[in-house]
Amino acid sequence: MKKTGIMTDSHSGILNEEAERLGIKVLPMPFYIGEKVYREGVDLSRDEFYDMLRKGVDVSTSQPSPTEVMDMWKEMLKEYEEIVYIPLSSALSGSCMAAMAMANEDEFAGKVFVVDNGRVATPMHRSVLDAVEMVEKGYSGAEIKKILEETREKMIIYIGLSTLEYLKKGGRISSMTALAANVLNIKPVMRFGTGKLDTYQKCRGMKKSCKVMIDAMKEELETNFREEYKAGKVYLMAASSSTDEVTEEWVEQIKESFPGMEVMCDKLSFGLSCHIGPDGLGIGCTCKPV
Repeated sequence: MKKTGIMTDSHSGILNEEAERLGIKVLPMPFYIGEKVYREGVDLSRDEFYDMLRKGVDVSTSQPSPTEVMDMWKEMLKEYEEIVYIPLSSALSGSCMAAMAMANEDEFAGKVFVVDNGRVATPMHRSVLDAVEMVEKGYSGAEIKKILEETREKMIIYIGLSTLEYLKKGGRISSMTALAANVLNIKPVMRFGTGKLDTYQKCRGMKKSCKVMIDAMKEELETNFREEYKAGKVYLMAASSSTDEVTEEWVEQIKESFPGMEVMCDKLSFGLSCHIGPDGLGIGCTCKPV
């Protein structure tokens, strides 16, 4: 029997092909289109999803059932002595806290380690890769959980929104605010630290929004991540809910702005896109945990 298995959910942006290559499990997160439930990566392609989103179809997120989560744990425990589960940040979903409670049950206690390190999207993807590397180096599940949670503050994301319509649908802003933003071509840049999403700056147009995000990331590397940046321990990353062409242009813009740094880029999960909407772009960084 193998020692430690790694599990995450689809908010990490990890697709089936990569999961198989890494030897990990990915829990498909459910969401609703109208009254019908879908699971990311199972029932609907990315093109179909964004087509529906752009047409204004009512899309909302949901949590996986406890049974789904525990069934995957049980299946993995047939192959592994223990599991490290890295779900979406508890600040964004109740599914993390629910998993922590389930991991305390007799069947899973001491065998399932649920990590809450405040991650989502590409930084969450990176945490999974870090966990896989730590398993290969012989770290235990308890050690991996401790290391990832101790470094939870070492992450920042800036997201440029093309529209406020989806934040309005989620009840995060008023209809009047969304309408005014559309009329004035306001493209807000949001800042997501560990567990907190705030408006960073309001921009006129996505071109200005992209410049603001890159300037903000430069400042982060010169201040909050200065020591790690100098030591070469910063991962630079991008995220997108836009088209392939726009995403490629965004990644190239980031590479030109940060010469010599690799840029890891993911398409945003369906669940996140429900709130952000189509045509959003993001930039972020996190640090090597060990």
